Amino acid sequence: MYGEDVLKADWRKRRKVPEVDAEPDLVVEDADSGFCGAVVGFELGAVVLEDRFGKRRNFPLSPAAFLLDGKAVTLRKPVAVVPQKTRITASGSIAVDNVRAKTAKASRIWVEGIHDAALIERIWGDDLRIEGIVVEPLDGIDDLAAAVAAFRPGPQRRVGVLVDHLVPGSKESRIVAAVKDPDVLVTGHPYIDIWQAVKPQRVGLSKWPVIPPGRPWKEGICQAVGVREPADMWRRILKSVSTYKDVETPLINSMERLIDFVTVPA
Repeated sequence: MYGEDVLKADWRKRRKVPEVDAEPDLVVEDADSGFCGAVVGFELGAVVLEDRFGKRRNFPLSPAAFLLDGKAVTLRKPVAVVPQKTRITASGSIAVDNVRAKTAKASRIWVEGIHDAALIERIWGDDLRIEGIVVEPLDGIDDLAAAVAAFRPGPQRRVGVLVDHLVPGSKESRIVAAVKDPDVLVTGHPYIDIWQAVKPQRVGLSKWPVIPPGRPWKEGICQAVGVREPADMWRRILKSVSTYKDVETPLINSMERLIDFVTVPA
């Protein structure tokens, strides 16, 4: 009538009471008082419950002190999860960690000079390494058509070209008009030089000085701001740039178009 012999089993072993995270809005009942309410917080190590009338009471997190769906549980304070901060590249893209730079693809982005290349690397370098795209300076675009012909572009061998001072009626616009190849995209910005694509406030100027036509632009800028050599001025400019927010929108738009063109399959 008494069932199995109690001496055959480990009768001293106690039933294990499950532990439950006291997440917000979890409804439990205090086993001693019968107070039933939802978890709304913690104070001095105690859980705060709020019943359906808005009344709040604090209860210590004692073992097996609460009932959840009629079953005894031990409440525990949830461990706070610290969200990982998303790392952003200088271009504003989401950084991809633990990924090696790809082997260089056949496609290229051409820029006019080494200053252009250095500025592009400063802002878009991480993105371009992930994509395996090399930026090459041309030393000017006077022979752009010949350079394109020598490169022999194709659907898997595209060329994107960034041109300074690409405005209607300029010498640059006439040179670009001679390049007609579906696997070549030429974009540009309206600034005389890549220096001017940097926001003047970043280098301590309210605006870039206006240099009269016919006068060397970089030398004129240096004289206007009191810098001896263009190399010194360039170091000052490049040092002031850390993200896309430091340059003007036309340059950003042009570079994003070029990157898309040389990385998206034809």
